[in-house]
Amino acid sequence: MEIELTVNNASGLHSRPAGKLVNTAVKFKSEIMLYNGDKTANAKRILSLLKLGASKGSRIKVVIEGEDEKEAMTEIKRLFYNNFGE
Repeated sequence: MEIELTVNNASGLHSRPAGKLVNTAVKFKSEIMLYNGDKTANAKRILSLLKLGASKGSRIKVVIEGEDEKEAMTEIKRLFYNNFGE
């Protein structure tokens, strides 16, 4: 399952939103990967997410595979659509 989402919060995917993303991702058994250009990140690892360099306006491809992928995608989309609570 895959979707492309835009980072809309002013400061991009910095430590606080990345932490929220990790806290959400680890609840699921599915593998959750994010892609920003040629960079790849495991959504369950904060350092991996920070290395994406996702600033405001970045288009992020989210790929989720596993038994609870639909539920995981719903929660990941909610984070992006709510600008990670910022």
